[in-house]
Amino acid sequence: MSQAIDQLIHCRWLITMDSERRVLENHSIAIKDGKIAAIIPTAEAEEQFNTNECISLEQHIALPGLVNTHGHLAMNLLRGYADDYPLHDWLNDHIWPAEGKFVSHDFVADGARLAMAEMIRGGTTAFSDNYFFPEAVAEVCAEVGMRGSLYSPILNFPTAWGSGPEETIPKSCALIEQYQEHPLVNIGFGPHAPYTVSNEAFTEIAKQEAKYKCGVMVHLQETQKEVDDSIAEHGKRPTQRLNDLGVMNERTQCVHMTAVSDEDITVLQASKSHVVHCPESNLKLASGFCPTERLRKAGVNVSLGTDGAASNNDLDMLSEMRTASMLAKAVADDASALNAMDSLAMATIDGAKALNIDSYTGSLEVGKAADIATVELSALNALPMYDPVSYLVYTNCSHQVSDVWVAGERLLAAGVLQTIDEGALRENAQQWQAKIKG
Repeated sequence: MSQAIDQLIHCRWLITMDSERRVLENHSIAIKDGKIAAIIPTAEAEEQFNTNECISLEQHIALPGLVNTHGHLAMNLLRGYADDYPLHDWLNDHIWPAEGKFVSHDFVADGARLAMAEMIRGGTTAFSDNYFFPEAVAEVCAEVGMRGSLYSPILNFPTAWGSGPEETIPKSCALIEQYQEHPLVNIGFGPHAPYTVSNEAFTEIAKQEAKYKCGVMVHLQETQKEVDDSIAEHGKRPTQRLNDLGVMNERTQCVHMTAVSDEDITVLQASKSHVVHCPESNLKLASGFCPTERLRKAGVNVSLGTDGAASNNDLDMLSEMRTASMLAKAVADDASALNAMDSLAMATIDGAKALNIDSYTGSLEVGKAADIATVELSALNALPMYDPVSYLVYTNCSHQVSDVWVAGERLLAAGVLQTIDEGALRENAQQWQAKIKG
């Protein structure tokens, strides 16, 4: 007697990203109650399972939904607003003044919705966000159906979300408690950077994080200047300073890490902190090169992020994998550095590990959430197909993402967004452009 399930997806290739990194041909995914119930050969699937929703994607690759481990979603509304500046000029002279003028709950909600639409179209199912009004992003996550790990912004000076750490840390704690049991949203602390957050604030964040076990995201050692300034002001490198303040642990995400010393790597190893690599943003801002191969060989978990659309200027994780792999080869002077499978791991299971969500997403395995993306293979650049992993990483194929599921809910079907009104989205973005442009 066949088993009743909710959906059955047939695929040409299935990339599991499980511990064995299995790549399967002509297999099917059975989904029940939002989880993967089975992964079996397609020839056996329809005999074993009974469903009203059988989806034939037999000219497609199925892979775990991508995990974008760093972004500022609302900054999609500032895409192309300030290009071709170094980091500190870009921030101080352009981005922060614009944010001071326009950021609000509505700005964040509308920008986040635009970003989620872009990410879904590119095969991303889970993301990390660090921006003002995280409660607005949480509301849009629930509306759209994406997974969001949201790190509330904490800075030493007043922002649209609070007067300083004395206000934003308690607000963060309240949000953490509010969303503790949410199926899609996690909240953590997002102290902006060592140069914008005081020792006292970092100490309080470490204390509260130890209580909630919610994670910390911090921009860390993004440039050599940041390191030099820290040594001059504090007598130590930023990574060591944060470690001494209790911030570094197995739930900490260190974003960028372009200026890395052997002592930094020792701290990362001992604390089990994660590094989030944002290659395209770092290249565009000329911030430096994250030494991914050195870090990975030292046992440090390295994941991938796009950063915000104001500094990238897209949220395309498939493109980010390609850039990361090629950059790693150039930095290491080794063509074998960061091979295609390892690059894909950084964008899936290793990203899930960095966000502490790998127990239920990041790979296609029985019992895990049905967070799935599929890539269609009819395009000429998909021929011939010797290695589907190589194809995903080294070929520009994000426009061929066809379908996306999160917890079994189909967010993209044959290229059409299912939970976002694309027409309304376009109109809203154009209204914001007119307002910001003046």
